[in-house]
Amino acid sequence: MNKLLIPSEWEIMRVIWTLGEATANQIIHIMHNQKNWQPSTVKTLINRILKKGLLRTDGATRNRLYTPTVGEHETMTQTLRATIDDMCAMCIGHTLLDVLTDMTLSQSDITKLQALLEQKMKNAPESIACNCLPENCEDCK
Repeated sequence: MNKLLIPSEWEIMRVIWTLGEATANQIIHIMHNQKNWQPSTVKTLINRILKKGLLRTDGATRNRLYTPTVGEHETMTQTLRATIDDMCAMCIGHTLLDVLTDMTLSQSDITKLQALLEQKMKNAPESIACNCLPENCEDCK
């Protein structure tokens, strides 16, 4: 079963990660205020996330409490890695540069990235081979 979240499921999970745990009514109230979502939409999304095993409940029938079974950072990392794994290996660096150009990062994050890149530079190959169809790989060359 696919455990990756679609954007609307991310919205629900971010609420639950922020609160630590939440009832359906809390989630419905927040999502109505933030996105004007209907209760049925929120309930559908909660059930999808439950089926993916990313939430658990306390077993109550009324005021059921939902708790994440995975951490936010872990899920973000897994999702980003899955996306990158689907990209042409030769284009990943270029794509990361494009994304980082528009991203706001803290000085601490930048320092950590610089240290990591310096370390990776020591063993980095001169180029990365394309892992898709060679005749279609002109964009990143």
